[in-house]
Amino acid sequence: MSQLNAEYRGINKSTDVLSFPQITEKWEVRTKKSNKDKNQHGQFYTSHFSLSTSHLLLGDVVISIPRAESQAKIYGWSFYDELLRLLIHGILHLSGYDHETSGYHARIMIKKEQELFNAIKKMGPKHQPRH
Repeated sequence: MSQLNAEYRGINKSTDVLSFPQITEKWEVRTKKSNKDKNQHGQFYTSHFSLSTSHLLLGDVVISIPRAESQAKIYGWSFYDELLRLLIHGILHLSGYDHETSGYHARIMIKKEQELFNAIKKMGPKHQPRH
């Protein structure tokens, strides 16, 4: 994970999750309410594109399993809850959220992360995949 973080982000340390977008156009979060292209989540495409299919591959999410295990112990929740949290975090990055740009954007991303985590957990075991 340290090697990936150094190679792709120029940060020479380990991390818990990395996202690698397949779309080269960056999504951004805009705070202006006058932006007509803004969706309900406050996001827009910096450039528009059309696809010949209804499927969109956002990218890849890489999670450090050892880091997830240790963070779960630190935070006092299950390993699977930490994996879910990291997966949601990575997908939000692929969707244009970025907690590193400002405190405001960090709060938006944290709130969305918690909303998604709670929604998935609320579905309960009957809706979760079987092993």
